[in-house]
Amino acid sequence: MTELVRIPTLPASVRVEPGAGGLPKLAIATPHGTAELYFHGAHLTAWHPVHSAPVLWMSRESRFESESPIRGGVPICFPWFGALATDPNAPAHGYARLLEWALIDAVEPADGSVTLTMELTTPAVRTHYRVTVGRTLTLDLEVHNVGSTPFTFEEALHSYFAVQDVRQVTITGTEHTDFLDKVAGFSRRTQGDDPIRFTGETDRVYLNTQATCVIHDPGLRRTIAIHKQQSDATVIWNPWIDKARAMKDFGDEEWPEMVCVETCNVNLHARTLPPGERHTMSATIEVGELSPR
Repeated sequence: MTELVRIPTLPASVRVEPGAGGLPKLAIATPHGTAELYFHGAHLTAWHPVHSAPVLWMSRESRFESESPIRGGVPICFPWFGALATDPNAPAHGYARLLEWALIDAVEPADGSVTLTMELTTPAVRTHYRVTVGRTLTLDLEVHNVGSTPFTFEEALHSYFAVQDVRQVTITGTEHTDFLDKVAGFSRRTQGDDPIRFTGETDRVYLNTQATCVIHDPGLRRTIAIHKQQSDATVIWNPWIDKARAMKDFGDEEWPEMVCVETCNVNLHARTLPPGERHTMSATIEVGELSPR
């Protein structure tokens, strides 16, 4: 455990505990709510604000194993998204969610929040992930090219959000935006005036958008706003019936309970960093009440 925690002391709001499958995790308890962050993949598996139901969705079939990614919460997809075109045997969505990250800093500001900084270092790149648990949840993914050649990568905060019933949910913020429809063979389309509604499998990469997306959930009487910075793409995903049944770490009947709204730079928006340069992509998640109609 000492190799995973590289600071001498932890603030009172943070504890290291054994998690599911025996994997170690950081348990966070602040006046604003609680959260859980695993060292495996720097994977955030819970955020429960005091004024709301839990915000992140976790599959009850998720594997908590050192060789497998965790299903739900906020996986970090890096340094590629989906399959790696040059190597079909490479792990889907990159190596970052399969490796152990180290805690290198933990700070408790006066506002009652806590910020944890996790680090993952490879020969070409040093990656820092800052998680701030407060009235909102802020996630900052910083990539630093420490190599001698340009580094090209994709990145995504693959956030799974809990909803009452995705068939009743709408998402605003992507109106009049082009997207790649993965369900229709990556055909390029443009969304019209209406918000996103879910009537079947949905897997879309919205392009050239920095807009805030808002999940409107009448079942839980709340909104979830995903604000972002230095992100030019947004992925919206729900597997629906058949794909959920095809995934071993996803319950057959769980698909109505979740929707992914992913802050990312993927596909046409992959980034290239010159040697010595840094790039930080951020998402801030804010929960509000759904206004009565």
